[in-house]
Amino acid sequence: MKSWCKTLLACGLSIGMLSACSSSDVEEEPISQLTEIEASVFPAVSWSADVGSGVGDYYSRLRPAARYDKIFVADRYGKIVAFDEATGEKVWDKDFSSLFRDNILAKNKGARLAGGVTAARNKVFVGGESGLVAAFDADTGEHLWHVIAGGEVLSAPTVGDDIVVVNTGSGTLEAFNVDDGEKRWVYENQLPTLTLRGTGSAAYDAGGFFVGTADGKVAVVIKSNGQSAWAQSIYTPAGGNEFTRMADVDMKPVIVGENLYAVSYNGNLVSMESRTGRIVWTRKYSSFHELAYSGASLFVVDDHSRIYSVDRRNGLELWSNAELINRGLTAAVAFKDYVVVGDFEGYLHFMNKSDGKIVGRIQVDSSGLYSQPLVVNDNLYVQTRGGQVVRVTLP
Repeated sequence: MKSWCKTLLACGLSIGMLSACSSSDVEEEPISQLTEIEASVFPAVSWSADVGSGVGDYYSRLRPAARYDKIFVADRYGKIVAFDEATGEKVWDKDFSSLFRDNILAKNKGARLAGGVTAARNKVFVGGESGLVAAFDADTGEHLWHVIAGGEVLSAPTVGDDIVVVNTGSGTLEAFNVDDGEKRWVYENQLPTLTLRGTGSAAYDAGGFFVGTADGKVAVVIKSNGQSAWAQSIYTPAGGNEFTRMADVDMKPVIVGENLYAVSYNGNLVSMESRTGRIVWTRKYSSFHELAYSGASLFVVDDHSRIYSVDRRNGLELWSNAELINRGLTAAVAFKDYVVVGDFEGYLHFMNKSDGKIVGRIQVDSSGLYSQPLVVNDNLYVQTRGGQVVRVTLP
């Protein structure tokens, strides 16, 4: 099995990688340059802190996690820091790189964290490129247990009651006991010949883990036994070569009420019945980003950094914004009256939910933003490639 690149790597390489991932010889659009905007909202950095060495130019989905009145942040090399969410004061700071380097990951030069952080059950869970899955005490940072899964862990672990699952790069969904790391079950999915590098986290609801697969499906896996309840294709790969047939569902399915929403690379955005997997509607979009929603609107960032608002009731497009094409955008989040995305130069862009117009902008760190911002109450948290965690507020 071969794994292909994503445009979330260093932006200097983004156009070349997009060309490599393209199925045509058409010249790619250039990176959009920022233009003056008529600002009506003025975001400000209210707090920032260093967290290790960041992620550099490596592919990563590390982003902060919020729980227990704390913000948990990790860097690629095994440093994990907990901050008080209200004050920004450091609660604990642990560097586990020596533990990983000298023991279970001796050949891998440390932790190489890329999937995480998840906070649940009074623990903090992280995952890494070597298959590392580790748990730490949320109050003290004490290392509780670690195991090696059967493939790279490139997305955040998901906790469902008493088990934690990781979706690995080898096509397995693996479940472990949250208290001691004992393996509970493994769900295997066959990988196509060529896939994107990356996986989406599973979503947990009503005793099942909903997970996207590299062959264009969403499957629900029963928590108690690891068996599949159903698996539904959201896009059927087509084309004369492996590039055009890539259809990875590389995001965490979004469950709202009785419906589930998912999007595939080179494929479709769909609404499904979460109980049966029946397709309610389908529309042609290509993305490997997480979806965001607010009210009746879904917000999609496609693989060329175009942003769309789609009515989640019927799939009709409400608006689109192409002003930030190829700027290596993060997934979007809904924040107050705005849709917010980050880009490779470290800018956060604020767009009206109603029409997609850019109405605010702030550069938080020139090293760049790569993962979906995190909304906690009235604050917006972002993690930068250079190792900063930044809190942004609206005055």
